[in-house]
Amino acid sequence: MVDVPTWHRCIQDKLEQKAIDVLRSGRFVMGSEVASFEQEVADFLGSKYAISCASGTDALILSLHGAGIGPGDEVLTTGYTFFATVEAILQVGAVPVLVDIDAETFNIDPAKLERSITSRSRAVLAVHLFGLPAPIGQLQSICDRHGLTLLEDCAQSFGATCQARKTGNHGHLGAFSFFPSKNLGGFGDGGLVVTHDPEAAKTVKMLRNHGSTEQYHHQCKGYNSRLDELQAGLLRIKLEHIEAFNAERRQIAQWYRELLHNSIVICPEDDQEHVYHQFTVVLPSQRDMVKKRLIAKGITCAVYYPVPLNKQQALAGLVNECKLPVCEWISQHCLSLPIYPGMTREQVETVVHALVEEMYLLGGTHRHSTLHDDSLC
Repeated sequence: MVDVPTWHRCIQDKLEQKAIDVLRSGRFVMGSEVASFEQEVADFLGSKYAISCASGTDALILSLHGAGIGPGDEVLTTGYTFFATVEAILQVGAVPVLVDIDAETFNIDPAKLERSITSRSRAVLAVHLFGLPAPIGQLQSICDRHGLTLLEDCAQSFGATCQARKTGNHGHLGAFSFFPSKNLGGFGDGGLVVTHDPEAAKTVKMLRNHGSTEQYHHQCKGYNSRLDELQAGLLRIKLEHIEAFNAERRQIAQWYRELLHNSIVICPEDDQEHVYHQFTVVLPSQRDMVKKRLIAKGITCAVYYPVPLNKQQALAGLVNECKLPVCEWISQHCLSLPIYPGMTREQVETVVHALVEEMYLLGGTHRHSTLHDDSLC
C-alpha cells in the first residue's frame, strides 16, 4: 500500500544525516528537536499551540482531557473509523455515541448527528476520514446550537484544508498521528495536539509529562507520552516536503479518477483540498474475491475498515447495539488502492487495469443505484 523507500528516496540522505546528528547529540527526550518541530508544525498548520506526544491515540486522549471531557459525558463520533477514535473516548471514561456516515464521502452525516444528541452530550469528535475534511461548517453549527465542544481527529488529514484553514484548527483541539503510513509519517509512533486555547494547551503539556510542569512536582495523574528527539528530528525533514508529498497524492488520485471514469467503481468526489491518505473505491459485489485476486497478481490492496465500530466485539454493550446501515454497507464494499508519493502513472494504470478486469470477470456492475437504495437512508 505504501512503498516507503520510494517515498523517501528524495530525502533519504537528509534523514540519515539527521539521525546521525541526533545520536551524536546525546539528547533523546524533550530537547531542541522537539521544541523546533512543535514550532514549525504550529506555523505550518496555523495553530497557536502544537504539543507533540507519543502516538495518535494519545493525541486523542489528551485532546479529550484538554476539552474537559470525562466520565459519563457523551461524545458523538462516526461509526466508520479506526478503533482508536472510540477507544480514546472510553479511556477518559466518556460514553461514545456512534453516528452513521454519508454514503458519498464516508464522513459523518450531520443530519444523523443532530438526531443523536441527548441531554448528556458534551462533544462531537469529527474524523476527517481518508484525508477528506468532514463537513466542518455544518458540524460547528450543530455544536453551537446545542452547546457542544467540537474536536477533530486529523490522523489521516495532515495538510488538508477546509474553509481556508488546515484541519485541526476548526474545533477546540485537533489530534494528529505520525504513524509511518500517514501523510506526515514518522519512523515509529508519534502524535500531536493543536489548539488556540492556552489553558487547553497547558493541560495537554502537563498530562503528556506525568502531570508535571516542573520536574518532580506533579499537579495531577498524567501519562508518559512524549515524542522523542529522533522522531521529531526526522519529522522536521519530512515537514519541509509535506506540501509536495500531498500534491503528489492529489495527482495520483486524479490519475485514478481519469482511468476509472465510467467504469464499474466510484470513489468520493473531491470538492475540498483532499490529501488522499487513502484512495478508496466502492465495488458493487465480490469485494473480497477481487481483493484476493488482485493480491495474487502482486497488487496490494486493503479494506479500511472491514468491521464498523458498532459491530466490534470490544464495544458490545457499550454502544447500545446501534444500527448504522451505511457504515455496514460501505464496510462490505470498500477497497483501498495503493497511493503514496513516488507512485508512477504506469503503476496506477497497472492497478486500474487489473481492478477493472477482475470486476468484469466476476460479473461486477455499477454500484450507484445500490448505494442510493432507500434502505440506507
